[in-house]
Order: sequence, then structure tokens, then C-alpha cells
Amino acid sequence: MTGPTLQSVIRGREGRAVLALVAASFLFGATFVVVKSALDDIPPFDFIGWRFLIGALVLAALGFPRGRDIWIHGSICGFALFAGYALQTSGLQFATASTSALITGLYVVITPFLVGVVTRRLPRAWVMVGALLAFLGVALLTGVDGFTLGAGEWLTIGCALAFACHIVLLSHYARRHPVIPFTMVQVALTSVLSFLVALFAEGGITIPGRSVWAALALTGIGVTAGAFVLQIWAQTVVGASTAAVVLAAEPAFGVLAGWVVLGERLDLAGWIGAVLILVAIYLVVTNQRDQASREAEAVSLAH
Repeated sequence: MTGPTLQSVIRGREGRAVLALVAASFLFGATFVVVKSALDDIPPFDFIGWRFLIGALVLAALGFPRGRDIWIHGSICGFALFAGYALQTSGLQFATASTSALITGLYVVITPFLVGVVTRRLPRAWVMVGALLAFLGVALLTGVDGFTLGAGEWLTIGCALAFACHIVLLSHYARRHPVIPFTMVQVALTSVLSFLVALFAEGGITIPGRSVWAALALTGIGVTAGAFVLQIWAQTVVGASTAAVVLAAEPAFGVLAGWVVLGERLDLAGWIGAVLILVAIYLVVTNQRDQASREAEAVSLAH
């Protein structure tokens, strides 16, 4: 079965689906700026806990999970999702929003290698090219001397690896369950684990102040629930491949938001590195041939 033609995509229901994906991608990209600003007023794991609690409540209202298997499989995937957001949010304390957005997007490049390990097949040549471009892009973006990355970059690379693991797990479990209830389990577990870490590692659970609630509403309702619902609806219209390609624009929106809102500026080497990373992501996502991974990537919360 071939994907939708360009003519069909730009009109009617397909056009609305693509616009929904662009909106979701923008919201995902803007999250980096919102979270980085909020972390000035609330510890990272408290923020994750409240954000995902709000998202879980909204998703539960749309579709509550029923049955033991959905809770077991959702929890397995939820541990990887928690690891990704824990590392990403911790990394945002030390890295710029632009750098975080670009390095997080490398989960697209890492995923085919993990799939190759699981299936015992070498990744396609385009994936190898994308990985090389991504490596060079990170080196230029971070302005490294001898490729010594800072704490923020290393944490965010760990985040990208965790998100790639999340997609591989989704490719195995997600087809067995309705998407929204299955995602609700993952989001709820992420919230619970974050509050536990906050309780024991951050000295207790912090009640968010007034300055943080706007960020929690945007990320919890607008992104974790709202953008995700847009994302999965659009995928049912245009398919997983088109959804994954459009969502690959998220790091670019993250860089744009960091530039406009926070005044973050990249030097020439940084811009070249950013472009190389975006090209690597596009190459890999458009040449991904593993259908299960494409479908998982198009409904993952790894953003």
C-alpha cells in the first residue's frame, strides 16, 4: 500500500491531519523553552510529576485502561518513558533549550540501531549515513573541544537512548491495546515515579507556585494530552510514515522557540551542526522500513 499523494495530502481531511501534526510538532518543540523556564521555580522531578499527573487525568477521562495486560505492558513502556523525561528535564538545567531539542531528536537515529540489535539485522545504509551526520552535528552544535560533552548534553543523550528504547518497546506492545488508555498507563507511571524521586531525592514534593501552573497546564494538558490526541488522530488519516516525517520537525521548532523566547543564539558551527542533525533525522525517518517501529514512533510520547 502506498502513502497518500501530495495532492491528496494538501486538501480535505488529509490536509487537516497534516496541519494537526504540524501543530503537535510545534507544541512538542515549544515544550523545551517552557520547561527550561519553569525549572527556575520548581525542582525537575516535581515538575515532571505534576505535568504527567495532569496529562494522565485528561487521558483517563478520554479512555480508562481496563484489564491486567494493558497495565503490565503499559508499565513496562512507562519505565522507559520515565527514564527519558527524567534525563531530558535534568539535562535542561545545564543545556540550552535549543541543544536539548536537537539532541533529544536523535532518538530517531538511535532507534533503528536498537531494532537491529533486537532483530539481529544491520541497519540500512541511509541509517549509517544519518548516524554519521548526527555525530558530526552534535560535535559542531556543542562547540566541543576534543568532543568533551557537558553534563546537560550527556543527560540529553541518555534521554534520546531511553526514548529509542521506548519506541522499540511500543513496537512490541502498542498494537495489542487501544492507544489512549495504553498511553494513560505510561503517563500515570511516569508521574508516580517522578513524585517518588522528588520525595526521596529532592527533599519532598513541592506544591507548584502560581508562576509554574501556566507551564504545567501547557505541558500537561496542551502537550502530554492535547498534542498527543492530535498526533494519534492524524496518524489514522495519513498513516504512520507521514506522521513520523512531520513530527520530525519538532527539534526545528525547539530551536526556533529558544531563539525567539529565550534569546538563545547559535554560532556558525552551531547552525551547521543543527542542520546536520535535522538532515540526519529526516534521512532516517524517511528511510525507516520497519513498519512496527514507524507505527510506534508515530504514537510515542518521546518528544
